[in-house]
Amino acid sequence: MKLAVIVIFLVLTVGSAVVSWWLVRRNESRYAATLEQAIADGLDEPPSLHPLIDPAACIGTAACVRACPEGAILGMVNGRAALIEPSRCIGHGACLAACPTEAIQLVFGTERRGVEIPHVGSDFETNVRGVYIAGELGGMGLVRNAMSQGIQAVESIASALTARGGHELKYDVAIIGAGPAGIAASLATKNAGLRSVTLEQDTIGGAVYHYPRAKMVITRPFELPGYGRIAAREIPKEDLLELWQHVIRTTGIGIREQERVTSVLAENGGFTVETERDQYTAACLVLAIGRRGSPRKLGVPGEELSHVTYALGDPSDVSGMAILVVGGGNSALEAAIALGDPLLGNSVTLSYRGAVFKRATSANRQRIEDLANKGRLTILAGTEVTNIEPGRVSIRHDGNATTLPAERVYIMIGGELPTEFLKRLGVSIDVKFGSA
Repeated sequence: MKLAVIVIFLVLTVGSAVVSWWLVRRNESRYAATLEQAIADGLDEPPSLHPLIDPAACIGTAACVRACPEGAILGMVNGRAALIEPSRCIGHGACLAACPTEAIQLVFGTERRGVEIPHVGSDFETNVRGVYIAGELGGMGLVRNAMSQGIQAVESIASALTARGGHELKYDVAIIGAGPAGIAASLATKNAGLRSVTLEQDTIGGAVYHYPRAKMVITRPFELPGYGRIAAREIPKEDLLELWQHVIRTTGIGIREQERVTSVLAENGGFTVETERDQYTAACLVLAIGRRGSPRKLGVPGEELSHVTYALGDPSDVSGMAILVVGGGNSALEAAIALGDPLLGNSVTLSYRGAVFKRATSANRQRIEDLANKGRLTILAGTEVTNIEPGRVSIRHDGNATTLPAERVYIMIGGELPTEFLKRLGVSIDVKFGSA
């Protein structure tokens, strides 16, 4: 009897170990295949902030894999963690917190592709005293991270002003930009008892306002100073904009919309900010302007025409038209998807100079391919727009030119770092090649 129990126990133990080993091997094979496919498709370059894993320090717990809220972006390959879908990584940083051996760093750029980032310290202050950067401008494009940075930047400012003593300027802080980082910074200044003014050249929400309809922009709970915890785990664009408007009304923070900053001068121990309407003086600045505020241009004739734009807005306003969308990132693909809604009756063409969509999520790539297969839009890969005229565009492919009808043209090829603006302030620009 005892022998039978021992045998059964051994069989169960060995069987469990074999099943566990088989599952691990199966998952590793799947992860390795995903990585090989990403390399083959040219999707092995992370777009921004991403984890760099030290294989010598990794002990293979897979804690980072399980922690990633975006799915299987990390995987186990040969017993060590690896970034298997680099193009999908959006810099959550949950993997860094989950790693028990500090084998992960969050870095910008890679050995092959450098990323321009303003020089920012751990307290979010630049090399220019009193100038702080939060959010996308500093490389943090994720909405939740941008809000966190806006709050932390103000906390640093509050400490610096306390140590510095009083001043005679009208405001303690001038916040430029009312996107995620700017709104959070505005709330943080009120909560800290600081006098602040927030200036937005467009409307509340910044770049988020121009996201495609129903885009999911928040995937984890967060907290706003002076308002409280937002427990929802998934918030689409429209709900987040509505939430921000409610928070602004409830807390009473003032945001000056449609007021573009024209110049910033360092003087009188602080800064003078001039806009198209007024002039403001402040001891410190928070630059929360993002990169989308300076859209990248194609540099072709006709780009200045009125039917050419760099943001989608509400796709329901555009129906029954011939439309060209230019770009290969998530913004371009999501715009093409929204405009290709059969209820709108548009004829949509997506032009991209690359062979594959390197900076789009697999979900967006799959949706675009599905729509193309159903004949709802046309994909023109490896093409380049050469000229824009009223009602049509010229496109080159393999040296051959063709003309397409286009009543609306959406150029969505990313934003440019406002280098000249930063240089005038004296802010240094670093080029990161895999730097923490």
